[in-house]
Amino acid sequence: MKLSVVIPAYNEEESLPLTLRKLYQTLAKHGIPHEICVTNDNSKDNTLGVLEKLAATEIPTLVYYTNPGPNGFGYAVRYGLERFSGDCAAVFMADLSDDPEDLVKFYNKMLETDVDAIFGSRWGKEGKVVDYPALKKFINRIANFIVRILMGIRYNDTTNAFKLYKRETIEGIKPFLSPHFNLTVELPLKTIVRGYSYAVVPNSWTNRKYGHSKLKIKEMGSRYFFILMYCLIEKYFSQGDFRKKTASPVEQTVSR
Repeated sequence: MKLSVVIPAYNEEESLPLTLRKLYQTLAKHGIPHEICVTNDNSKDNTLGVLEKLAATEIPTLVYYTNPGPNGFGYAVRYGLERFSGDCAAVFMADLSDDPEDLVKFYNKMLETDVDAIFGSRWGKEGKVVDYPALKKFINRIANFIVRILMGIRYNDTTNAFKLYKRETIEGIKPFLSPHFNLTVELPLKTIVRGYSYAVVPNSWTNRKYGHSKLKIKEMGSRYFFILMYCLIEKYFSQGDFRKKTASPVEQTVSR
């Protein structure tokens, strides 16, 4: 099963070399057939030049695109999700806040269980966060609690972008609506609402070493709320029109 790693990148010239080298080395070490798909989201720094050099000299599995616009985190991820060639696709952050070894665990768990998606969880018993900003953590936990209550689910890290989806799952949860970070909520909630199976695997998160986070908390509240309301409406009023036409959904929580 070929793995595609979809990475959105906006002004990430400092972070990308370390991220891509470590990701490639880890996947190659474990013998995982893969491609690393980076969407340069019309960066204003030398992100494109860094990608060109790495693809030409160091990382043979690297492919990259430039999204001319519209731009934004969600648009950049969606650009990659329309172009990947693998059997499954993971959303991975350019700043190496996600651990490539966790991606290997996601991939192996999908092979073992044949579920439609793997969701990471940083907040469970075996999850780990390093240098997570206190205010961001406070807002994160409240937001995820609200999602759990309203959607009636046990999964506790919906806003975590780091997830793995089969190609069939990606196709089955289209069309995508979110142009910004609310895509991180749209993808898993549609996966659940539409009846796709998933497993939850603990993962780690480490704060970025270079650059600045692109997430603007003040701007995202209403956008997250919009997607949450959309998924609630689909869950209760769509009459199952968009559901997967096979077995009922399965949730599995597993440890490392």
